[in-house]
Amino acid sequence: MDRSLRNVLVVSFGFLLLFTAYGGLQNLQSSLYSEEGLGVAALSTLYGSVLLSSMLLPPILIRRFGCKWTIVGSMCCYVTFSLGNFHASWYTLIPTSILLGLGAAPLWSAQSTYLTVMGNAHAQEVSKLGRDVVNQYFGIFFLIFQSSGVWGNLISSLVLGQTPTQEAKPEENFEYCGAKDCLLVTLPTNSTHRPSQELIYTLLGIYTASGVLAILLIAVCLEAREDSASQGEAETKAPPFLLTLLSTFRLFRDKRLCLLVLLPTYSGLQQGFLSGEYTRSFATCVLGIHFVGYVMICFSAASALCSLLFGKLSQYTGRRAIYVLGAATHLSCILALLLWRPRSSQMAVFFLIPGLWGVGDAVWQTQNNALYGILFEKNKEAAFANYRLWEALGFVMAFGYSSFLCVSVKLYILLGVLVLAMVTYGTVEYLESRSPVNTLPPRQTSQAVEGEMGTAAGHCEGLPSPESRGARRAADAGWEASCVPLR
Repeated sequence: MDRSLRNVLVVSFGFLLLFTAYGGLQNLQSSLYSEEGLGVAALSTLYGSVLLSSMLLPPILIRRFGCKWTIVGSMCCYVTFSLGNFHASWYTLIPTSILLGLGAAPLWSAQSTYLTVMGNAHAQEVSKLGRDVVNQYFGIFFLIFQSSGVWGNLISSLVLGQTPTQEAKPEENFEYCGAKDCLLVTLPTNSTHRPSQELIYTLLGIYTASGVLAILLIAVCLEAREDSASQGEAETKAPPFLLTLLSTFRLFRDKRLCLLVLLPTYSGLQQGFLSGEYTRSFATCVLGIHFVGYVMICFSAASALCSLLFGKLSQYTGRRAIYVLGAATHLSCILALLLWRPRSSQMAVFFLIPGLWGVGDAVWQTQNNALYGILFEKNKEAAFANYRLWEALGFVMAFGYSSFLCVSVKLYILLGVLVLAMVTYGTVEYLESRSPVNTLPPRQTSQAVEGEMGTAAGHCEGLPSPESRGARRAADAGWEASCVPLR
């Protein structure tokens, strides 16, 4: 096994252990702590903190500590959230939610940067196109990472399933479950029976141990490897602190980034809806809290398997076809949820919809990350920080209006953002297709870029400074500054 793939697997299994704990906890917050909206308020605060963190922290932490130790430090913030749940109150969940949020953006930005660097480095070694290897690495990562939802939710269902079962409730009690749920009617549904505190402590103990193992795995086994080009630039001239701080915002001068902001925003909205609204208003309301884990396993399993599939399939179909598939799948699910009136006798539907939702989620997770890594290769840290910023905004919106909007209204919001996101994404693809660098054969393109560089050097001597238009176009096309054949 080559070193690059080994490091990808270490990162992947570290995230698997960490999010086995966090993913299971997140899905239960709105159901376990429904009193006075504590669970939803904690999640909203969490992603509000992610929003703030995305604006400021990732470029600074990654450049100062490197990707490996940024990941380790950020993982410690996640473990504090598990500890805060042992005595759940406004005084424990809110502060630990803020701490987790501050660590989330650096964690994901460091992970995305690390996989992009490893993919491009391996592509140079084996003479492949950088974007193909990066896509493959993200596919492997999300295959393993998304399976964390299977294990985390399975653990919660097995532990909480020991709660004594209730008598079946009349069907009329479920009239305000599903899209009709406006949080105004409180009927004795299956969500009213809370698990014992002993079972909750058992679950939290398992989750905390999983998070600690993740930290140890990354700290001991992951190779600290950074972008050699970025290191060279840092050695020659370290950027001023204020410039590093504002690098996330300076990237907005690129109109492609401005057009793409709705993609990560929708990604956050759809994840927030499934973990906050679907688990409470559909699964818990009709089936009971111990079914939440089983239902979400279908989502996680589908997302994990399709992540690997789409990572490889995009090499043959291109990313546009994959995006269309994801949009069509989620569009169908949203319309189905608007029309469906959930009943306990329709057990298969409760599992089918999260499964299809996971297929669409795999598109956003793999293709969005790869797209940002390819288009903004020279500014990876700032680009992925922007990605996490807008994804966090989607989460904040989803959890922020959770307590005062009907589920049907939330579904219409999802539908509108999805349509707009696909329109703006299509605009970016159109602009890229009309770029001169994409309309010339590979040899002519490299010559054109070298001509714009104003240098007589050959192709293997590297690209010009980031300020050059030729360098930016070359970076956007996923080229490397070495003798990598263009395919």
